[in-house]
Parts: sequence; C-alpha cells; structure tokens
Amino acid sequence: MDTDDLRVFLAVIEAGGVTPAARRLGLAKSIVSRRLARLEELVGAKLLTRTARGAMATEAGDLLRDHAARALGELEAACDALSAGSDLRGRLRLAAPLSFGAVLAPVLARFAAQHPRLELYTAYTDRFVDLAGEGFDAAVRIGVLADSSLIARRIGQIEARLVASPDYLRRHPAPARPQDLLGHEALLQGHEAWRLRDGSKEVTIKPQGRFKADSGSALAAAALEGIGIALLPAFLVDEHIASGALRALLPAHPMPPVGIFALRPPGQRPPRKTLALIDFIAQRLGGPVVAAQPPVQP
Repeated sequence: MDTDDLRVFLAVIEAGGVTPAARRLGLAKSIVSRRLARLEELVGAKLLTRTARGAMATEAGDLLRDHAARALGELEAACDALSAGSDLRGRLRLAAPLSFGAVLAPVLARFAAQHPRLELYTAYTDRFVDLAGEGFDAAVRIGVLADSSLIARRIGQIEARLVASPDYLRRHPAPARPQDLLGHEALLQGHEAWRLRDGSKEVTIKPQGRFKADSGSALAAAALEGIGIALLPAFLVDEHIASGALRALLPAHPMPPVGIFALRPPGQRPPRKTLALIDFIAQRLGGPVVAAQPPVQP
C-alpha cells in the first residue's frame, strides 16, 4: 500500500472533495482521482461517495481513515525521531492575519533562510481558516480565542491604541473618559466591545459605528480619512501617530495587551518542523509587538 495514496485519500476527506484536495496538495485532479481508484482497487471496497458538495467517506472509508491517520502519524513520528539532528524538510503551511504580515513576514523569512530544505507557505488572511479542513499545519491568531479543539500557545502580545485623525477631532470633541466613546463614530470589525483600564478597574465599552471591516489595515485607512475612532494594534498606527496623521486618545486608559497565539490541530505530537516554527516565532515575538519592524536579531 502506497503511503502517498493514503495521504491523498485523507486529504480528499479533510478537504471535502477531489478538487479542493488537489489544490491543497498541488496535484492535478486526474492524479488525485487515479490514486483514489488505485487505493479502492487494492482494498476491494468503495471508500468515497461523490455528492453535490464534493465527497464523503463510506463506512469502509471511515474505517480506513482512522487506521491510515494513525499509521501515517506513527511514520512521521519515526521519521522525526530518526532525523532529530538533521535539517528540517518537507512542506509547512501557516495561516496568519493579513494586517500582521509586516511584523511576521521578516520572522518567517529568517526561519526559511535557516532551513533551506523546508518549503514554507504562508496564507495571509483576516478570516478564520479551518486548519484541518484546509490543510494548514499551524496558524497565528491575535485576540481572544474562541472555544475550539485546537491546541493554542501564547507566543507574544500586542499593545493597542485608540486613535483618530486631527480632522475628525476638529469636528468632534476628543473623548475625556472611556464612557465618552459611546457618543462617537467607532470603526469596528463587527460587534466587538472595547476593554479599557480605568485606574485599577477595567471598563467595557460597546461602541457603535457605520464603518466595519474584517481588516485592521482597512480600519486604519478609515481612521486616516477621518471617518471615526479606531482601536488598533500599535504596529499599524504608531507610524501615523509619529507623523501627526493620527492622534492617540485616552492615554491614561490603555487597553490591556492583546495576546498573540500559535494554534495547531489536535492529536498526536505534531511534526518537528511545526514545533520548530512555533518555537522560532515565540522567541522573536516574546515581548510586546509595538511597531511594524522586524524583531532585533541576537
């Protein structure tokens, strides 16, 4: 039994179809279909049922999937153990927030330079990717984590700033206390609440606004245009604050630092390359990330 055939079979189940699996694996659809047919002929059973939405495992496919996942996991663990002192190799897929690219990209470039036999692909997107379903080995996420089965590790933190443009502040009086934000036009990702310090307490504000986007860069652009007040990571706005294009608001009421997390799918111990990447990012982002500059290298 060809282990590559098993990997293709698992990829089709995880991706929900031949087409997305082929795209994820970087193979032609005909190759994926041929490998599936060869595997079904070998085991003497139909493993997948084609549906309008793609493909799903049959009863025999479910049984093979469980055994194949364990077998391939054991093989990868064995390869990791045997190559503990060798270079990292193979493909590694990471998902990260689009707006965090300016900070993370130099870190990943340094990691790739240190491991020339490793193929590293990073998808920069502000949507929440399905790690297992889309074939990612790990993801970097910022902020409060939703409940899930993913394994999370805190690898750093980000300071945030309340900002508005001078033009907006000429048309609206600057807030003097957190509660004043309720009377302002807020730039939001959705229906989030803003948590601000008020002495020894923490105040939660639920602002309102007409401009919403799932991208921090888009909210920063709206703030620069004078549309409203935004609460954004420091690395997105510090340069604009320094130039005078934005003004920092309520400095006596900062937001608690926001966590940066590395996530990976649950299950057995992940490949050495995945742990190495997470460790490397954690080392470089161990302190507060406040500016869009690569971390200082030792």
